[in-house]
Formats: sequence, structure tokens, C-alpha cells
Amino acid sequence: MLPPGKLPPEKLKELVFTRLGAPGERVLIGADLGIDASAIDFGERVLVASTDPITGAEERIGFYAVNVNANDVATFGARPKWFLVSILLPEGSDEKTLEGIMEDLHRSASRLGIAIVGGHTEVTPGLKRPIVVGTMLGEVERGKLVTSNGAKPGDAIILTKWAGLEGTSIIASERAEELERAFGRDFLERAKSFIEMISVVEDAMTAAQIGVHAMHDPTEGGIANGLHEMADAAGLGFVVHRERIPLREETLRICEFFDLNPLALISSGTLMIAAPREGADEVVSALRAKGINAEVIGEFVEDLGRKVIVENGVERPLERPESDELWKVI
Repeated sequence: MLPPGKLPPEKLKELVFTRLGAPGERVLIGADLGIDASAIDFGERVLVASTDPITGAEERIGFYAVNVNANDVATFGARPKWFLVSILLPEGSDEKTLEGIMEDLHRSASRLGIAIVGGHTEVTPGLKRPIVVGTMLGEVERGKLVTSNGAKPGDAIILTKWAGLEGTSIIASERAEELERAFGRDFLERAKSFIEMISVVEDAMTAAQIGVHAMHDPTEGGIANGLHEMADAAGLGFVVHRERIPLREETLRICEFFDLNPLALISSGTLMIAAPREGADEVVSALRAKGINAEVIGEFVEDLGRKVIVENGVERPLERPESDELWKVI
């Protein structure tokens, strides 16, 4: 039986990547491990496309759909511009539910300068909650395309904002009553507000302008899975330092309350960047100048079998999560 969440890499290789249709003309980047978007050659411009569903949240689901898909496109250095969306509603849904989702999509897309250009809407038997599936399109000059598999040995690993932002916000919304009893109303509202930091478009555009080797937004499986995905895509290993990974107090306390690993909690809103060691400080400074928290948390290494985290001076393997910690409480 397959576990909840993203398919394990070995199953993707066995069941998915062996069945990808005809060879794609002008495909610069196609489906592969750790690759969250595709890139198609249009001469001087490159079209970047990504698709993702929102399945683990109901409140502000349209906001998540736009931003999560925009993030994937932005990690290629491309500006997100056009969005297609499929909305699947449970039986018994009323017009107010659909109106709310569409209003959320409209506001979120407008804020990022994105046009909603098509999609599909239906009431689907068997669903317990709405599901929104988005496809984002963007474009970038050919010479400025950044790939998620471009990390090189010795590259600094930069992390923006704080790990676990999206998961913290979702849990705070879905388990509000017990968290408010445990930590109070102010704490709960701060944790919920993390959703407002979910976009990495500005993070990615800032880093790409300076020049980086690769970018990736860690979503399901959090920082731990994101590191594995980025390393796998480049055929590298990594060494990261636990004390350098930025975490908000609200995330730490919620994870302690529910016995969750914050490094394996869905982390949309955080951007992982592979930057040349000599240029890492410039990237960090540029991000901080725009009010975006950024830290160098480690480096990529040539030994692809070395995927480790250092904590209190002790090095240990950083295992790939089997599924996201969110599913333990949602």
C-alpha cells in the first residue's frame, strides 16, 4: 500500500517516469526526481510550467493553490503569469463554497500579477473536502533560466524565512481549539498568520538576479525532503547544521505539542538556494535587504551517499521522511 503524500522516489522511477508519453520536442527540462516544473524552449524565451494539488487544507485553499504553484515556477527564475485551476467539490457543497474559493483565487492571483486563464469545476462524489489542482505558467529569458538540478559540489545551501511555515499555519487553523487552550489566542493567531509568508516569488527573483546555481521550494516532507530532492536532482550529497536552520517559536511549540519533526513539516514559504560559496553572502545580504530572513545552513558535497545533519557537534544521517508530518494531525 502506498503511504499518504508524495510517492517515494523508487515508486516514481518504477511507476511514473517509465510512462511519460512521446519524446517531447523542445523540452529543456522534463519530469525527474526533485524537479518541480518543466521548461520548454520558445526561442529567446523559455516557458516554465508546474502543477500541484492542495489536499491538506480547506481554509483559504485558493490562496495556497496560487502561491504553491507560483513558487514552483519562480524557482526556475521565471515570473509566474498564467494560471489554470481545477476545483473538485464534495457532494452537498453550496454556491457559497465555490464563491469563496474563487474569491480567494482571484485575490491571490491579482496580488502576484497572475491571470487565471482556464480550468475545470465539478462536484465530485466520494470527496470529504474540496480539492484544488493548479497549473502555473511563467516565462524567463533563456539565458536566465535556473534549474533545480544545477547545484554543484561546494555550493552553499541558503534557506529563506523559517522552516515549517505552511504546516504551522495549517495545523493552527485545523486544530485551533486545542491549541488556543494550550497556548492562548495571541499565539494561535500568530501561527495562523504564517500563511501570509507562503510566497517565495520575491525570494526567488531576488536570488536569480544575483546569480545562483539552483533553487527549490521544500513542500511536502519539509526541509528534510527538500534537501534530499535537491541533492538527488544534482547527484550530490549534503551537510547541514541543525542550529543554523531557522525555526519560529510557534513552529517548535506546536511540533512539541503534537510530537512532530519540524524538519519534515510542509514548508512552502521557504526557499532553498544553491549558491556559489563566494557569492553566498551577497545573496543573503540582498534577501535581508528586502526584509526576507536568510541563513546559510550547510553545503552540497560531491559524495552522493553523504546526506547528513550535524547537531551538537555530532553528525548523523538525515533520513528522507516517508510522509509529511502534517498527516499525523490532519
